[in-house]
Amino acid sequence: MKISIALSVLILALGVMFGWHDRQQLTASREVHAQLTAEAARHGISIDPKNPADPVRLTKHGDRSERETKDADARLVAKELIAFVKEMEANEKKGGPRDEAMQKKSTDLIDRIMSLEADPLKILIAEVKARIDLKDETRQSLVSFSIMALANVHPQAALALLIESSTDSSGVFKTDGVGKPIVATSLAKWAKDDPLGALDWMKKNGEKYRDLVTDDAKRGMISGAAANDPNLAFQLIGELGLKQDAVSSVVDAAKNPEERTATLAAFRAHLASLPEGDARDEASRSGTRSLVVSAAKEGFEVGSQWIASAGFTPEQLASIAGHYLLNDVKIEETGKWIEWMGANLPVGKSSADIQQMVRHWTTDDYQAAGKWLAATPDGPAKIISIRSYAETVANYEPQTAAQWALTLPPGKDRDETLKHIYHAWPEKDDAAKEVFAKQHGIK
Repeated sequence: MKISIALSVLILALGVMFGWHDRQQLTASREVHAQLTAEAARHGISIDPKNPADPVRLTKHGDRSERETKDADARLVAKELIAFVKEMEANEKKGGPRDEAMQKKSTDLIDRIMSLEADPLKILIAEVKARIDLKDETRQSLVSFSIMALANVHPQAALALLIESSTDSSGVFKTDGVGKPIVATSLAKWAKDDPLGALDWMKKNGEKYRDLVTDDAKRGMISGAAANDPNLAFQLIGELGLKQDAVSSVVDAAKNPEERTATLAAFRAHLASLPEGDARDEASRSGTRSLVVSAAKEGFEVGSQWIASAGFTPEQLASIAGHYLLNDVKIEETGKWIEWMGANLPVGKSSADIQQMVRHWTTDDYQAAGKWLAATPDGPAKIISIRSYAETVANYEPQTAAQWALTLPPGKDRDETLKHIYHAWPEKDDAAKEVFAKQHGIK
């Protein structure tokens, strides 16, 4: 099913909000436009008169109960959500651009939806389901989207709504790719506070909804459990029938040196519980790789000190090769990590990683990479780095690349690098290219 730009914007905003919600609790809804305030007043909702500059707050009118007020707010949010999607779909048909106003409006709606409690959110979903003026795919997507919002703050309610929606005409399960992330998010959030409760739900429903309770959902659940109890999370790997590479989902939940140290102890206990063989080796590789990468994200000083204190064996450290730390380290610290890899990893294992890191760094800031290269001590890691640097700049600075290539000791590395420079030489300078070829005996 093709998702419209409007729903794409909402989903993007939802993702941003989820990341923000992990760091701090949601605040009250933001101030909305005067037109929305007038609409809210007709539903028994108003700006707090004592604090007109504050975000929107719910106040009771007359004999309205708190429950009635919340229900009215849910209906209003549903109306505004539908209006927003219709507006954006019309804009999409006209080929209009997405702008900051659209993004802000979608974020405001997300904020208000996520501030709703479970029962009012059920009302919002019912309002959407009842709108026969919506296209089936739009209605299905909005229901799914609303349940996904609920999954981040009320996971049990989200799972209940998902199952309920699967038995009616809303067709949530018919929407491609929706049910799986709802289940995965719900189980991960639930397991953070109540891992045994989440596990019980999975045992009762896993077979019935086996298309939704995937290995990814199980990994999300053990990741949620690991936030508070890594020992239990490791135990769940076997209980859920996951392969041992799932240990990375447990390890990734550790976000600072103290949490990593606690997770490391649980990780070693888990390894000790496994019989020797492929499964244990896979667990060791996956867990070590994730712990090292997690440490590297915090910066070279903190990360390298933690890795040194962890007491990994040479074999375990060698297992990080092929993961490409370049995606996780600060670009300005690339040189330090290359030197670290050269000192701690077998050359044959780390060559591809070093090449990739230098290539990435050179593309981003060739001057900084070149300055580091000139100062770094001689050794296997420097040879690999020179080759990668020269081959990267050859497309636009072939003479500079050649100068670097000639700093390599005579032999295979130098010859192959010179040939690469020749073949990458800019076409607009064929004369210089042929001179270069004759100088170095390249045919």
